[in-house]
Amino acid sequence: MKHILVVSQYFYPETFRINDMADEWVKRGYKVTVLTGIPNYPTGKFFKGYSWLKKRKETLNGIDIIRIPIIPRGHSAIGMILNYFSFVVSGWFWNRFNKVKADIVFSFEVSPMTQVKVGCGYAKKHKVPHFVYVQDLWPENVETVTDIHNKYIIGFIDRMVDKIYKQVDKIFVTSPSFVEAIVNRKNKVPRKKVHYWPQYAEDFYQPMNPKKVDGIDIYDTSYKIAFTGNIGTAQGLDILPKTAKLLKDENIKFVIVGDGRYKDEFVNQIDSFGVKDKFIMIPRVNAEKIPEILSTCDAGFISFNNTTLWEKTIPAKLQSYMACGKAIVASASGETKRVISEAGCGVCCEIGNPDALAEGIKEMLKLDSIEAGKKSRHYFEEKFDKKKLMDEMDEYIKLGDGIFAKGENFSKMYSMCDGHN
Repeated sequence: MKHILVVSQYFYPETFRINDMADEWVKRGYKVTVLTGIPNYPTGKFFKGYSWLKKRKETLNGIDIIRIPIIPRGHSAIGMILNYFSFVVSGWFWNRFNKVKADIVFSFEVSPMTQVKVGCGYAKKHKVPHFVYVQDLWPENVETVTDIHNKYIIGFIDRMVDKIYKQVDKIFVTSPSFVEAIVNRKNKVPRKKVHYWPQYAEDFYQPMNPKKVDGIDIYDTSYKIAFTGNIGTAQGLDILPKTAKLLKDENIKFVIVGDGRYKDEFVNQIDSFGVKDKFIMIPRVNAEKIPEILSTCDAGFISFNNTTLWEKTIPAKLQSYMACGKAIVASASGETKRVISEAGCGVCCEIGNPDALAEGIKEMLKLDSIEAGKKSRHYFEEKFDKKKLMDEMDEYIKLGDGIFAKGENFSKMYSMCDGHN
């Protein structure tokens, strides 16, 4: 039985796709150990029942979970930095004293990239292959989200990323643009090392008939556009109150589901534009509830701030909406626009432009959203099918297992056997 060590600063009950990947690996016969932190995302404080002393080790659905001490992220930049580095420090101590014997390391990288250093430490010590799944490009993400452009800080992060990319054996990324961004870095990364492996959506994301949901009147005939997930600055949600004011005479509502650091400011903007009647606010829910909420809505919404980084990104919620058979309304560009265009499943408007978004929504009101939703689901099944993608990952894992023990060149073996890039 192959043993996968998953390194991810975030894990259940935090909602990230690595939860489902780990579950699937167990079902496929792997032994899975997850090294993670104490859950505190996105609220910034430890989840109920968890602390530095409580529930530090768990077994969930056959997954052994080890939670190392971290500082909760809170709601400040300092708190986030301390949160990031506390995981690395705790991981360093764990690497010195742990007795876990894994065959391969799989680092799940959403920000921060620093967490991958923990996986690098384990892989080097135990001489096992190390895969990293890159969801956020660094240092680009740091500059975009924090607005830090100091050349010394960014230079330090850039060198750290170079070292990580050099140390890991395979780099998987969520969009074709990410492949190009990594292989074309100043210190170039070999193309044979970097692979587009898109995100899928968990099996519970399925089309369903409308269900009664708390907070939503099932008899309300308005055209409902749902946004689900983290409410942060990167999502560019400030466009919605402005758009809602432009659509004050249209029978539309925006259903906002989630929490995050930007939520209070977002609610204040809704009030200041006088469009409270256009919004339905629903607190963060378990991911399994999202399809029920989407069943009451006509389309899913995606937006970003206007930066080149987000042009390269395929957000995970896009796969979730498409899996549920929803039409898509987006204020985005780049990869998101490409997917929507290829699928023919909705409208994608100029990023950050409320006038363009208002016109796009008016266009959606004239279209058959049910038919657009069917196209959305079809594209999902063709491009983002879970079984196909996990089968593909199985092949990478099988190739990786035992290579070091045989004394063979790991990268050379992959280049000979890998036909997907």
